[in-house]
Amino acid sequence: MNTKTLLVSIVLLVALALGACGPAVTANAAAPVRTLSVSGTGQTFLSPDIAYIFVGVHTEEATAADAVVANNAQTQQVIDALKAAGVDAKDIRTSNFSIWPNQQYGPDGQPSSLRYVVDNSVYVTVRDLNGLGDLLDAAIAAGANSINSVQFDVADNTEALKKAREEAVKDAQKQAQELADAAGMSLGAVQSISFNESAPVPFMEFGKGGGGDAAAASTVPINPGQLTVTATVNMSYEIK
Repeated sequence: MNTKTLLVSIVLLVALALGACGPAVTANAAAPVRTLSVSGTGQTFLSPDIAYIFVGVHTEEATAADAVVANNAQTQQVIDALKAAGVDAKDIRTSNFSIWPNQQYGPDGQPSSLRYVVDNSVYVTVRDLNGLGDLLDAAIAAGANSINSVQFDVADNTEALKKAREEAVKDAQKQAQELADAAGMSLGAVQSISFNESAPVPFMEFGKGGGGDAAAASTVPINPGQLTVTATVNMSYEIK
């Protein structure tokens, strides 16, 4: 056997050896898994036990210094009233302090005078909803003339979210079974599952008012209503 023939033989032997070591090729590839995807929703309802409000003081004076002095005194009165009504100091947090010039114009449209505006707002956490109406009355009587966005919440919604997720899973399972039955198929194992949840908070808007007039303050009607906790579950099943 000459050298050329020997080299060709060696190459063929190596190729056969490598082919024997490679993965076996099956005659029929595995069929893809067929799936059914559904989305289930669960809801629970609970009564709020906490509220968040923005309470502010708006003042206007001829000079910036006078506007700040007047606002500081009025805001301190409001804070003292909130504390006297039972709000803990840690539940009162300054959320905004701003000052800007406000140009005044006469009937002829020409600039007449310049006023300076100061706004000071505090973010208040109210933990006694039974006294919320009286609390707002006290704040208004003390000089608050800007009360906005009364929002209700719950201190702990863990159990409500757990129940909503359970209801969402049951809803998804029911839908999947009904669809499989209608299609003449059977459900297999769960292939994937994901979820999201939300707890929308109803709120009331209080616009800016005159404030500071105790005689004008009447008990503010407060109706917290109920909060809806919602969970959505997306599930995918194998179908046979």
